[in-house]
Amino acid sequence: MPWYVPAALGGNRRSGPRPRFGAAAAGAVIAALALSIASCGGSAPNPPGAAGTYRVKVVKAKFPAKQRLGQTSLMRIGVRNTGQSQVPELTVTVSIEGNEGQDSSLPFGIRDPEPGIAQPDRPVWVLAEHYPKLAGSSKPGGAETANEKTFDFGPLGPGDTTEAVWKLTAVKTGRYTLRYAVGADLSGEAEAKTAGGVEPGGTFSARISEVPPNTVVTDSGAVVEIPPQRQRGNR
Repeated sequence: MPWYVPAALGGNRRSGPRPRFGAAAAGAVIAALALSIASCGGSAPNPPGAAGTYRVKVVKAKFPAKQRLGQTSLMRIGVRNTGQSQVPELTVTVSIEGNEGQDSSLPFGIRDPEPGIAQPDRPVWVLAEHYPKLAGSSKPGGAETANEKTFDFGPLGPGDTTEAVWKLTAVKTGRYTLRYAVGADLSGEAEAKTAGGVEPGGTFSARISEVPPNTVVTDSGAVVEIPPQRQRGNR
C-alpha cells in the first residue's frame, strides 16, 4: 500500500519556529502512519505454512482383484482428515510395485527393461479422460502435477473426508500390485501420518486375464459390458 510523508513531518519545510501544536500534530500523524502501514500487512502474521505433520486415515480402498483385458474398472480411495489442522494439499501417489513399475514414469504402467526401445513405458491400465475426479462430482478432481504418478486433490479441512475415483481400462495381462501413498503437500515440507505414526497408503493386487469382457449394444447404440451374473443367467 503506497504511502507518502506529509509536510507536517517537516520533510519539505524550511527551518524556522513552529507553532506549539506542531509536535503534537506530528506525533498524531506518525501514529496514523503506523496504523496505516500495519493495515497494509506490514506487521501482519505470516499465513500458516505447510510444514508439519497432519493426521489422516484411509477410510476406503477399492479396486477389483480379478479383471479382464479391455475391462474398465473404478479405483476408489477415500481419505479422512483426523487431525485438528487443514491438510495443505492432499496428494495420492500411485505406482506399480517392482523395478519395472518404479522405473516407469506412468502411474499405471511398467518400463520394458530391454535397451534401445523408443517407447519403453508400457501401460497396464489406461486412465480415462477427465479422471481422476472426486466421487459425486462431474468435474476432474485430481490435478496433474510435475510428477505423473502424483495427483493433487487440494486442501482437506479438519474432520472432512474426500473420495477420489480413477477410471481404468486394463490393457496388459498379468499379475500386478498397485501401491498408493497419501501425502500432505507437493513440496515435501508437510507429512501425512496415521494415528499410529506411519505413512497412510496401501496396495491393490490385481490379475488381468486374457478373456475379453462380453458386451452388448443397446438400442441407443452404446456398447455396455454384460455383468457376470447376467451371463450365467443366459446360459
